[in-house]
Amino acid sequence: MKNIRNFCIIAHIDHGKSTLADRLLDATATVTSREKQEQLLDSMDLERERGITIKSHAIQMDYEFEGEKYTLNLIDTPGHVDFSYEVSRSIAACEGALLVVDAAQSIQAQTISNLYLALENDLEIIPVLNKIDLPSANPEEVTDDIVDLLGCDAEEIIPASAKTGLGINEILEAIIKRVPAPKGNPNESLQALIFDSVYNPFRGVETYFRVLNGEIKKDQNIKFMATGKNYEANEVGTLKLKQMPKQVIKTGDVGYLITGIKDAREVKVGDTITDAKSPTTNMIEGFEDVKPMVFAGIYPVDTEEYEELRNSMEKLQLNDASLVFQPESSAALGFGFRCGFLGMLHLEIIQERLEREFDMTVITTVPNVSYHAFTNKEPDELIMVNNPSDLPEPSSLNRVEEPFIKATIITKAEFVGPVMSLCIEKRGEIVNQTYLTTERVELSFDMPLAEIVFDFYDRLKTVSRGYASFDYAPIGMRESHLVKVDVLLNGNTVDALSALLHRDNAYDIGKRMCEKLKELIPRQQFDIPIQAAIGSKIISRETVKALRKDVTAKCYGGDISRKRKLLEKQKKGKKRMRAVGNVEIPQEAFMAVLKLND
Repeated sequence: MKNIRNFCIIAHIDHGKSTLADRLLDATATVTSREKQEQLLDSMDLERERGITIKSHAIQMDYEFEGEKYTLNLIDTPGHVDFSYEVSRSIAACEGALLVVDAAQSIQAQTISNLYLALENDLEIIPVLNKIDLPSANPEEVTDDIVDLLGCDAEEIIPASAKTGLGINEILEAIIKRVPAPKGNPNESLQALIFDSVYNPFRGVETYFRVLNGEIKKDQNIKFMATGKNYEANEVGTLKLKQMPKQVIKTGDVGYLITGIKDAREVKVGDTITDAKSPTTNMIEGFEDVKPMVFAGIYPVDTEEYEELRNSMEKLQLNDASLVFQPESSAALGFGFRCGFLGMLHLEIIQERLEREFDMTVITTVPNVSYHAFTNKEPDELIMVNNPSDLPEPSSLNRVEEPFIKATIITKAEFVGPVMSLCIEKRGEIVNQTYLTTERVELSFDMPLAEIVFDFYDRLKTVSRGYASFDYAPIGMRESHLVKVDVLLNGNTVDALSALLHRDNAYDIGKRMCEKLKELIPRQQFDIPIQAAIGSKIISRETVKALRKDVTAKCYGGDISRKRKLLEKQKKGKKRMRAVGNVEIPQEAFMAVLKLND
């Protein structure tokens, strides 16, 4: 056990985590030159295309140092704020963390929030200054920033370049010398933490775990404590580039387990695995349930594919434990699911993965957040509003509370003005402004979560020319003046386009929604009124004009009453058609509401 080291790599987006992981795999000869490729651990097509890590990946390396053999378990983690749940799970399975900071971009918001996560779990932090070979690198200044942040000595920071391989041996040496060996008792009954799982269509659910006490053997009878079910360990082994079956996985080590479970719901990330015959009494603590931030409906385009969509979502949930969903139905779209996501990028990735990995074509409704409503009858009775249609009637409504967040934005001093005006436009209140250096400012705002759901992140990047980094944490519910804006097409409410908005913004957004829909809805044989309404009050209207046949073309000259008779006849037909006519809403219309500012 004294020769095992479990560590993860944490950093902000684009600071070079995956490249550093590639170099560590090269240095320890874990991959042969034939298997070598860039971003080796990012196995998903989506990750390679976008150049981001979405899943955390575990891999085991063997390294010889001063005549002794060491086993290093590395978990590479994502850097985007939407995947912070992946990071928290990786950190729970480790004793140390490499904190990677880009020498050109310095410390950013996600660096700090990931660092706090690691410190809460008492991890040994090894700071690494990456990309020092870049012409724009500023190692001296960034070293000072890291010293201020961590309170460490400048000598402890390892200068490196993952691209050229500089400093990689020093990093491996620091991992062996500074990261503590796992603690645990090999003689106690088995206690292992599940930190990830993957669905394999041939072998069922593959569970990734870290043994805290005891050991797990092949063919052992084991028990999952959250579900209370017993299984047989058909195969256990360690995670090299490919899975390496072993007879036993001992205390402190990381491995995988195949039990032939076919039902995705039986494996819960954060659960404890123990021995079925002599189970441990205490479950592993410190795994909080994921709190979704953004809710949206996902519906199959073809209603017959509902069950298939459910199966796909369950398999996807295994691989991404932060996805939460429950069935719901909509008048416009039929049966589907109300899903909870950690943010807009998360929503986008899930939608893309459903389409790629499971061949599902889905419609996504307008994302919103979860509100608390209180009625006049019982002012203390709380109604959870995840969908605008759940909001009680305005006459019986006492008050509505919406979730607020504390937003931390780190940017260059020259962009403070535009960033502040963007946050104030989004109903933010400035709480604090700190100059980290003469050039870099940290701004803290209290903001409603609903305002950052749509396009906040993109606009922040635009106003700061890409130099602002953003992180947020929930701070509870606050009372707010919200109204439900409905969209009516041809007099019928389209529930999938309803939105809960702040009264001050309702008129403006309602007007823009109508204008946007007017561009997207194809013309029919009859006029289509598009209206935005609060309750029974119409606040905006646009009309998609009818396609008209020129019925008077055959009347040349003659009495005007002949023309009028034909036009009246046409008008009656249009009126009848409008009464029975159905308006098809194109898929783009649901997503276009998110891009009202474009």
